[in-house]
Amino acid sequence: MKKKVLSVLLAAAMSVSMLAGCGSSGGTSKDDSNTTETTSEEDAGEDAEEEVAVTTVGPDSGTHFEMWTFVELHSTFYAEMVNKWNEENPDRQVQITFTTYPFADMHNKLTMALQTGEGAPDLCDIERGQFPNFLKGEVQLYSLNDAMAEYKDKLVESRLEIYSQDDNIYGAPFHVGATVMFYNDELLSQYGIDYKTIKTWDDYTAAAETLKEATNGEVKMTSVDTGGTDWLWLGMAEYNEDWLDEDGMAVVPDSIEKMLTMQKDWVDNDLAMISPDGQVDTEGGFQNILDGNIASFPKAMWYMSRFLDYMPEEEGKWAMAPCPVFEEGQPRSVGIGGTGTVVTNQSKDAELAADWLCYAKCSEEGCVEIWNQLGFDVCNTDVWSDPANTQDTSNKYISFFRTNPFDVLNEIKEEINAISVNSNTVTLGDYINTTTLNEIFEDGMEVDEAIQELNDYMEVEQG
Repeated sequence: MKKKVLSVLLAAAMSVSMLAGCGSSGGTSKDDSNTTETTSEEDAGEDAEEEVAVTTVGPDSGTHFEMWTFVELHSTFYAEMVNKWNEENPDRQVQITFTTYPFADMHNKLTMALQTGEGAPDLCDIERGQFPNFLKGEVQLYSLNDAMAEYKDKLVESRLEIYSQDDNIYGAPFHVGATVMFYNDELLSQYGIDYKTIKTWDDYTAAAETLKEATNGEVKMTSVDTGGTDWLWLGMAEYNEDWLDEDGMAVVPDSIEKMLTMQKDWVDNDLAMISPDGQVDTEGGFQNILDGNIASFPKAMWYMSRFLDYMPEEEGKWAMAPCPVFEEGQPRSVGIGGTGTVVTNQSKDAELAADWLCYAKCSEEGCVEIWNQLGFDVCNTDVWSDPANTQDTSNKYISFFRTNPFDVLNEIKEEINAISVNSNTVTLGDYINTTTLNEIFEDGMEVDEAIQELNDYMEVEQG
């Protein structure tokens, strides 16, 4: 193997080791938006597994594959799809051994196995923030282009792009991760606030002022994060900006300063509070919602599972809607989080592995299973328009909320932007989360001063 590849993969392994411990303090769930866009995985609403778990599914006569993941609920879903595949493909039976490792351990093991050219699994989950590390140098993954071809025109293109390089798709996605605004409609309606009339951030601020007056400031419209960049991703998406330039260097676009300035004004005027534990996807964040301290917040649709898992008392209170924008006509969503599942070049039968994988994660049948089991806004848009899914009131996610998730998803279908991720944005995001956000919201530093400090830091880090 080329020395360039060896050095790149070794650097990736070191990066995983350092970043995997950057999760939010006190958090119950791990999310790649907690502290940087690369630290961990949101998908199943569970912490990365502390112990290695191994299960084997499928007949001994089938082609045997090894698959690694870092969320055990992923394995549960995959196991179901092994059985479905074998029922439909009697001549192409598969047996898969699923091993669930702790987050950092799994990514480290995969990096080293690809570095040495031996010991890699046939298939593996790779968290979205880690994925760019595996596209550097000579890519050691199998192209999914052929296996995905029959589903591709049904899939959200922006999700495929983040797992692609040089016209090759290397990762099969779980979800879109479309960001929406969650509103406590029960609470807001008590004070005459109709979330459906909120279209812009000016509208949102006006509603926050009404809520402040009506509750004597006891209830805030939202909370701002000191340990997550989701709000900043949303701002970039609305202005069609990115924090990665054409040369792969991390930059701080104007939209980040606009978003931070607006949020600081909210905090200074007692319209918003600082998120306990740094952001809403933590134990402190869940309790803050349960206590009725905030009336809304933006989060990717996979956050629906957080309500069911950690806040079941909130059933029937909350609605979802497109996010407000700075100027009407701007895109109203951004895709956040995700897992790209790959077939490695060490697979004993890469074609069969890829066919099973794309069936499991990209077919309508597989995506219906993802929706029903995990509550993700799946990438196959046929699922979004099938009444068997969209009007199934027995579905626990549909029945929990005041709005139908698919109605919101279909409304923003063409407005879900994507933000780039590479090792430079890891550095940028990490500094924002550990320093910039705290300086602004906790220490009262002016936004332009904090942004200048951030730019100076990145100039040194990127040479």
